Amino acid sequence: MSNTTISTLPSHSAPYALATGKGAHRHFLNHLATTKVDPGESGSMTAIEFHAPQGFGPPLHVHAEDDEVMIVLEGEVAFRSGDQEHIATAGSTVYLPHGVPHTFQVLSESARMTTVAARLHGAPLFGQFVAELGDELSDPVLPAPTDIDPAAVAEAGARHGITILGPPPAPLD
Repeated sequence: MSNTTISTLPSHSAPYALATGKGAHRHFLNHLATTKVDPGESGSMTAIEFHAPQGFGPPLHVHAEDDEVMIVLEGEVAFRSGDQEHIATAGSTVYLPHGVPHTFQVLSESARMTTVAARLHGAPLFGQFVAELGDELSDPVLPAPTDIDPAAVAEAGARHGITILGPPPAPLD
């Protein structure tokens, strides 16, 4: 796992545009995460594009301070946040406020979505969590599935304001 600071992105203090497929790529918990905006120490948001296979879903978790907006670019994803459940397809936007437990699961063969995380005071911690648990790579390809250590995920989450509350979604039939 890599703790390396993302250095392949432009500075967050000036405007920029990234082409499709560009950014800092990582294998992260059995899917591909491409950081598009890194807040550094003083920015107010991070943006990470995820490409995940069918059945993927994070454990039920809650962010202490980071709010998230997830925009589904391709595929179909089931979201659960608090007592609400939604099926989101390409073009859908899902808002996940801090303090509300949430999870999701990819229903289609694969899905691509961008997560924007922001917080009122200070840089969001979500991107740091992805950087800590992800393995940097040069080519944006989906990883081969590997075993995930739930304790390591929970410990990293705790360091970045994320509390794991339950297991990932059950496998799809």
